[in-house]
Amino acid sequence: MGNKVGVLITGLVIGILALILSIMGNPANMGVCIACFLRDIAGGLGLHKAAVVQYIRPEIPGIILGAFMISMFNKEFRAAGGSNKIMRFVLGFIMMIGMLVFLGCPLRVALRLGAGDLNALVGFAGLFVGVAIGTFCLKSGFSLGRSGSQPGWAGAIFPGAAVILLLFLFFKPPFIYFSQEGPASNHAPVLIALFAGLLVGALAQRSRFCMAGGIRDLILFRNFNLILGFLVIILTTFAGSIYLHKFQPGFTAQPIAHSEAIWNFLGLALAGWAAALLGGCPLRQLVLAGQGNTDAAITVAGLMAGAAASHIFGLAASPKGVPMAGGMAVVAGLIILLAVSFGVCFKVVADERRKVNAGS
Repeated sequence: MGNKVGVLITGLVIGILALILSIMGNPANMGVCIACFLRDIAGGLGLHKAAVVQYIRPEIPGIILGAFMISMFNKEFRAAGGSNKIMRFVLGFIMMIGMLVFLGCPLRVALRLGAGDLNALVGFAGLFVGVAIGTFCLKSGFSLGRSGSQPGWAGAIFPGAAVILLLFLFFKPPFIYFSQEGPASNHAPVLIALFAGLLVGALAQRSRFCMAGGIRDLILFRNFNLILGFLVIILTTFAGSIYLHKFQPGFTAQPIAHSEAIWNFLGLALAGWAAALLGGCPLRQLVLAGQGNTDAAITVAGLMAGAAASHIFGLAASPKGVPMAGGMAVVAGLIILLAVSFGVCFKVVADERRKVNAGS
């Protein structure tokens, strides 16, 4: 369930690093955002052509490699996977659509709240409801199956891909795209951002830090360990925003955000539901992939594909609001999760009844 001291330290460090990265060049209220950074990387690789969100964010490979190195050091690196990869890809895809309609991952919810963006409070309510629904499904028997051991080289593929991303960033080959304007053109110096990612990845691996996991543990076990990290990020960001004179409470004129409450709520409800079924938020998926879990790596691939599709088909929100296609995609995603979740649960119940009847 996460070590309380480790979770508190991780939350404090993430909050401080997010403030520093924003001061050093990252967009406001977006010092660390897994969804936004994966979207930018998808653009940098040419998976979508939205010119304002194309950049190889070094924080992402940093998180992966930080988790990889600390897990190797502590002998916790385990190549494992093989449980329902197609469904994991689909759930990652759906989770990203929800986050890009809200405009941020669970980490950014905390950062936006700390800076005074009250739209994030609506988003957090949606996240809580989504994780609660997913947790109910888990209690009712939903499962993606068990992972099994895999060859060590399989677990090393994803950290290797992170190294390749860094090489692309440093050497800038002609097939990699870099935004000249817009959010992705605003970024902290590469080495500072990479160091921040390494530190976040290492701490998150040791503490098992996860925003969705915190809500799940609160509901299932009345355990506050992981959710405390979320609160620490909010408080740290709040204190830093006050000190830097950047605290701006309200719903309007917030950086890279919109005030369409229904879609802020439903977007993160969709993301939270998918995260609960997957066993962790985007940060947790990156960390698990870094320590050898190929199922998590497939989930990250789904997140990347969802980011690309969101911009290819005009699903992602912007400060101007949520496009009709984005709202329709969220509703479709909720229907898919409903069908998948309860379809699996009903099958589990039916299987159990058959076993009981066969035994009697």
